[in-house]
Amino acid sequence: MTSAEIRASFLDFFASKGHRIVPSAPVVPHDDPTLLFTNAGMNQFKDVFLGKGTRDYTRAADTQKCIRVSGKHNDLEEVGRDTYHHTFFEMLGNWSFGDYDKREAIAWAWELLTDVWGLPKERLHATVFTGDDESFGLWTEVTDIDPTHVHRFGEKDNFWEMGDTGPCGPCSEIHIDLTRDGSGASLVNAGSPFVMEIWNLVFIQYDRREDGTLVDLPARHVDTGMGFERICAVLQGKSSNYDTDLFTPLIARIEEVTGRPYRGEDEQVAMRVIADHVRMLTFAIADGAVPGNEGRGYVLRRILRRAARFGRKLGMTEPFIWRIVEAVCATMGAVFPEIVARRNLVERIVRAEEESFDATLGRGLEIFEDIVRRMKRSNTIVMSGEDAFKLYDTFGFPIDLTALMAGERGLTVDVKRFEDLLFEQKERSRSVTRSRIAIAGGAGAEEIDLDIRPQDISRFQFVGYDRMETDAEVIGLRRTGERTYLVLDQTPFYVESGGQVDDTGTISARSTDLPVVGLLKNDRNIVHVLGGDLPVELGETVHASVDAERRRAIMRNHTATHILHAALRSVLGEHVRQAGSLVEPSRLRFDFSHYAKPSPEELAEIEDLVNGVILDARRVVHHRNIPFEEAKKMGALMFFGEKYGDRVNVIEVPGWSMEFCGGTHVHNTAEIGLFKILSEGSIAGGTRRIEGVTGEGVRRYLADLHKRLEEQKNESDDLRERIRRLEKEIARYRLERTAARLDELLAQGIVRDGVRIVSGRVDAADMEELKSLGDSLRGKIISGVGVLGTVIDGKVALVCVVTDDCIRERGLSAGAIVGSLARKLGGGGGGRPHLATAGGKDAARLDEVLASAPDDIIAGIRK
Repeated sequence: MTSAEIRASFLDFFASKGHRIVPSAPVVPHDDPTLLFTNAGMNQFKDVFLGKGTRDYTRAADTQKCIRVSGKHNDLEEVGRDTYHHTFFEMLGNWSFGDYDKREAIAWAWELLTDVWGLPKERLHATVFTGDDESFGLWTEVTDIDPTHVHRFGEKDNFWEMGDTGPCGPCSEIHIDLTRDGSGASLVNAGSPFVMEIWNLVFIQYDRREDGTLVDLPARHVDTGMGFERICAVLQGKSSNYDTDLFTPLIARIEEVTGRPYRGEDEQVAMRVIADHVRMLTFAIADGAVPGNEGRGYVLRRILRRAARFGRKLGMTEPFIWRIVEAVCATMGAVFPEIVARRNLVERIVRAEEESFDATLGRGLEIFEDIVRRMKRSNTIVMSGEDAFKLYDTFGFPIDLTALMAGERGLTVDVKRFEDLLFEQKERSRSVTRSRIAIAGGAGAEEIDLDIRPQDISRFQFVGYDRMETDAEVIGLRRTGERTYLVLDQTPFYVESGGQVDDTGTISARSTDLPVVGLLKNDRNIVHVLGGDLPVELGETVHASVDAERRRAIMRNHTATHILHAALRSVLGEHVRQAGSLVEPSRLRFDFSHYAKPSPEELAEIEDLVNGVILDARRVVHHRNIPFEEAKKMGALMFFGEKYGDRVNVIEVPGWSMEFCGGTHVHNTAEIGLFKILSEGSIAGGTRRIEGVTGEGVRRYLADLHKRLEEQKNESDDLRERIRRLEKEIARYRLERTAARLDELLAQGIVRDGVRIVSGRVDAADMEELKSLGDSLRGKIISGVGVLGTVIDGKVALVCVVTDDCIRERGLSAGAIVGSLARKLGGGGGGRPHLATAGGKDAARLDEVLASAPDDIIAGIRK
């Protein structure tokens, strides 16, 4: 059976059992920020198992795209070295949501494996949780498995848990014995490639409480997962997953691109790693991930760089991984059309990342070899954390890549010291960031010790979404003489968060107004830092007023960043995600993940989209303090690594964007006025920055632009005038120089048979200037013949002049003379008797022809 037939057979079987065939969820779980990647088929049904969601069906089956490269399910080091571990794989699965239970799950699994697919029953083994007597009995009751092939194991192998608390239950795994003689019973759950797990049936029947006790769930669920690559190898009679039709087209393409055969252990391992990794990269990028320096992006970067390094083992010193993407799409695109639709994007991202790493890979490998040589001289087998960190920080070598290369030399790496150095670097970065924020806030970084009664803590409210000013009661107070620190029971002042800067304004009491020079967070409250001593006591009322014009400018810029984010994703691709922002009254700054510089046309399209939404005058909806799960159902955009509470705020521009945000925003996009991109550039590998303005900022930008254009126009007028003066000076200088040259030629002229003859080379910009020089020479000769020559753009130009008396009395003609001379230079020409021009090709003979011109002229006269 082909892999396509196996996949279809699985889905058809469970469709016949009343299951809804559902599509695979994206491998990037955009609706679950707790997951790095989708790593199991049950991920998309987690809300059902947690009792927070439902479906309109109770039975489902699918093939799920999965990635496992970190945490508990980290198979990275085994990939390519063994025959059955992968970073990317498909998981065939069937589920019951409170419908059928263990009996049906076990019976159907056995039916599919043995009756439909014809696997030998004597080579199948089942494992059950040691305390699950129900499953143990069902295996011998509803199947004809050899009873000695049903084994009991403990929690480590046969009890599944979603987390430390919550849904859990026993599982029953099915293993196949691939030993030569079928004697592999002792190898079940022993991690042997000769007895592999191919299907796991999970029975979710308990809820584990915080004290560790198990309580029966009100409904029992079934969650199964079968490794597709493994079952393909079994059914196709292959000893390696990489020999199935899922991988052979990829390996053939790698052979073609590298020019190396799939022979020899080193070559085979390298090609298997590359084949696996390019599948992972293709699916992850197609589903919206992009290489970067953190989280999910860093995993992609690690995988790609690991593949690039194995490419070096195959002699590849230039980007090549992107050329394998085509084979992945050809092999799997019929089932997962999204990779075909986004193939160009995937290839561009992979190629750009390869090019970036290739720039440092060679030098990094040299440094690695230097380190190894130094270790050998000192008889050391453990690479220091400092050396590993240098390879990471300077040359972009992920620690697992360094460990892999070290392992190939029989060396190890001090990973613990590396991690300590990495932590210290991040702490230094955070410290610098905290310091900058404190300075920018103007209030210092000190901790403020304020007495606030417990009953007052819960009274605090932020009312700045709806009001710019309010009366408020003082519930916390401290004076230092130069500063007054106030905590109010409610405030319209927004404290810096999510990129939006602090509000400014005033607080008034007893006819005294003081500016708010800073805002600090103190537990759940906001501390207002006033620039002076405010005469007020605890329990008194003050009036808090935000600088409304400044806040409105901030709101315009903040809402514009959300519209901009959606525009970037629309034009550049859904892999784009926010990587930081700054929202001030005068400008906005938006950092985003992207692999290449957007073209001028793309930036223009992005700007047009933003302004289109602004001019549509769309109502902006701010969903406040809603349950996190409700926000997910609404479709609010979220990202891995972001921290979300149980209740969240969501900003929505209907029909355009919906994102989590606790900041302040305009009520209608028309309030933004207009948006203009001021600059775009790279700030780090895979991260770019746009700076822009809105509203009054655009007006100031246009006014400044108009001023600069006027200044440039004036400068241009001045420049043109200077050019005109210079041209006149040049012309005068050239005239003076030419007049001197003509006088020099006149002095060198000769008289033959009573005719004065002048000839020589001059400088002239074009033929018109040469003719003008001829006219000048004719006037100076008074009586005689003149011949001038020059080279213009590599070609000879000649002019001949004859005075009137020589024409009348001697019968001389300028046309005849210049034509005769031009023929010697491979050209020709002619004109009137008193002035004629000609051209020639042989510039090398010009001086020779001019020198012999008098003899030629006299010879013509004597004829």
